[in-house]
Amino acid sequence: MLDTDEKTITEAVLRAGTHGSDQRFRTVLDAVVRHLHELVREVSLTESEWAAAIGFLTRTGQLCTPERQEFILLSDVLGVTMLVDAVAHRRSRTATENSVLGPFYRSNRPSFDDGADISAGLPGTPLSVHLTVVDTDGVPVPGAAVDVWHADGDGHYDSDIPGIEGAAMRGLFHTSAEGRASFSTISPAPYPIPDDGPVGALMRASGRSVMRPGHLHVRIGAPGFAPLTTMLFREDDPYLDSDPVFGVKASLLTRYESDGDGETLRHTFVLDRE
Repeated sequence: MLDTDEKTITEAVLRAGTHGSDQRFRTVLDAVVRHLHELVREVSLTESEWAAAIGFLTRTGQLCTPERQEFILLSDVLGVTMLVDAVAHRRSRTATENSVLGPFYRSNRPSFDDGADISAGLPGTPLSVHLTVVDTDGVPVPGAAVDVWHADGDGHYDSDIPGIEGAAMRGLFHTSAEGRASFSTISPAPYPIPDDGPVGALMRASGRSVMRPGHLHVRIGAPGFAPLTTMLFREDDPYLDSDPVFGVKASLLTRYESDGDGETLRHTFVLDRE
């Protein structure tokens, strides 16, 4: 490792890690080292630029708390979260596509009977949701656990709304013998990702929108099937083409049909067998 230069430093670092016993760890770390070193060489990174990058990462870590994960947000806006998801969940052509879980999922959500109202009385446009779960042959999947959660008409989740006791706009349902589940709620609106930290500064410097299109989160699990985590987006939302976390997919666009005083959403989810 003596007398390294800009061309030999990479191999020196890689050789230094050959004694580790975890082969997968070595494979990943070696790739990180190679790509990071190549980045430095490709852009001729300056000392002040590297110091700025370290400062950015430091501020990102300092902002993380049990309630806020700025590093996950950074992963989201860089497209890494969706890329990892795409690699980890390669679906068959006919199965419903995955999307990001997001930071607002709660495992301690309440369970509801079919047809329940999960809006907790919050104001907004009434929304009637009718979901069907089938396998890739179109056969209904009974007893599937269907988690749903979403923001209100102002783009706020229940954890951000003062005065909310317990949960609102979230719940757990189970499909009927016909693979169906339904509930009432209010229509979700677009909302901005947190932009008061380092990630927000990055978005402004990049000239990118921080607005997520309105969506309904859905997470489905059933014995013998690959779990599905996805979202449904309004097909007429103005922010579909600029989602900062790259979660929008054409197959996840849905039509909200007007039914007088409110709206109705219908969608069929297709699960892959494990």
